[in-house]
Amino acid sequence: MKKVAILGGTGNIGEGLARRICLGGKFDVAIGSRGADKAEAAAEGVRTCLAEHGCTATTCSGGTNADVCSADILILSLPFERIESTIETIGKSAFENKVIISLINPMIRNPKEKYFLPDAPAEGSAALAIEKMLPESAKLVCAFNNVAAGKWMELDEELDYTVAICGNDDEAKAAVKELVASVSKLQPLDAGPLAMSKVIEGITPLVITIAMRNGLKDVGVYFR
Repeated sequence: MKKVAILGGTGNIGEGLARRICLGGKFDVAIGSRGADKAEAAAEGVRTCLAEHGCTATTCSGGTNADVCSADILILSLPFERIESTIETIGKSAFENKVIISLINPMIRNPKEKYFLPDAPAEGSAALAIEKMLPESAKLVCAFNNVAAGKWMELDEELDYTVAICGNDDEAKAAVKELVASVSKLQPLDAGPLAMSKVIEGITPLVITIAMRNGLKDVGVYFR
């Protein structure tokens, strides 16, 4: 069975994503963190969840970010400002020929006026900047960006969002589509090359602003 590693996977999004992927029954998961103890605690939470749901098809383990990089697919679930130092600490060679997913949406918050704006780096998007940090053989794909963060841990609710996926390698995108489709009722959609990450990342600040200003919660994106 293929394995997915979630680097920086100890927050609600990372652990919720781990739970959802494991419950899909098609991928094993490894949770990574700077400290192995913290990662193992999150993995134990996932294992408890799997037992409660009677799921024995998949496993979840924890370790340092470097420990989990042997997985087939790596998900970057870290603040954008920590990505470069994490890659350098692990070593670029660990990312060679890997399928890597960025779900990062850099944003600027304006709490008084209740709106968010994209905070893209000079490259135009977090994904395009991360691509420069990785070895040339790495296959970066942008996905999961616009699933409402609060929904990952709410396991009794189905996720029926459409998920825009962009990247420059068709095989990598196919692998990510398979992963996305294994989670609840998510529907993966090909959104073109990695350059489209500029648009995909910019949707999330809009969605959060709409939610804040209209009394909505956990707004998601549907392309139907």
